[in-house]
Amino acid sequence: MTTHAIGDTTTLLGRSLRHVSRSPDTIITTAVMPIAFLLLFVYVFGGAIDSGSDSYVTYLLPGILLITIASGVSYTAYRLFLDMQGGLFERFHSMPITRSSVLWAHVLTSLVANLVSLVLVVAVATLMGFRSSATPADWLAVLGILVLFTLALTWLAVVAGLSATSVDGASAFSYPLILLPFVSSAFVPTDTMPGPVRWFAEHQPVTSIVDALRNLLTGVPVGPEIWVALAWCVGILAVAYLVARITYRRRIAG
Repeated sequence: MTTHAIGDTTTLLGRSLRHVSRSPDTIITTAVMPIAFLLLFVYVFGGAIDSGSDSYVTYLLPGILLITIASGVSYTAYRLFLDMQGGLFERFHSMPITRSSVLWAHVLTSLVANLVSLVLVVAVATLMGFRSSATPADWLAVLGILVLFTLALTWLAVVAGLSATSVDGASAFSYPLILLPFVSSAFVPTDTMPGPVRWFAEHQPVTSIVDALRNLLTGVPVGPEIWVALAWCVGILAVAYLVARITYRRRIAG
């Protein structure tokens, strides 16, 4: 970004964050469903699942964090759709501002809001018995993966928000993303699954990301999972960003 674009993005980011701060229920709502899953699986199903030497809440937390992000980015698509329908983009484009700053403001707002939701979920998990033997470097790696994953899904949300024809359609894209962790190693080890389901679970992005986060949080040496996880995050981010830019150009050109 140029200095002018950074300044425009910062201004629009401040506007978006003010809107979020005036309706904190957005962040609370984003965190409610993951926390409900956390409570349900730990206190209802946790006793029937062998999570090894770690507590089940510690085993479960990485998947819940990804669900939190998938839930949170739906609001980006929703807000973007409302701005498009309300003619706000046209008003911004009539001003001497960098056009890409409009999208980046929404993306960075999503990143900030999701990080707050993630902190809330980790706090609840800690009260439920989550303990980590991760080093500061491990925590930085966890943060880096979560930021990359949030950016990747947020740019997917931008595509959905720009392409949707209704409010429901703008946020509905997140439902498959929320369900994907259920067919992964997030809740149970993949070796307990039947053949075809196990193959899918072991070759979809959530499993490698969850495994990398789990190893980092528990202080286990991280194997090739972290590189696979990073490849998935960067790959999804690159494709989603490219498609979002193309979709945006077509919308403002039309």
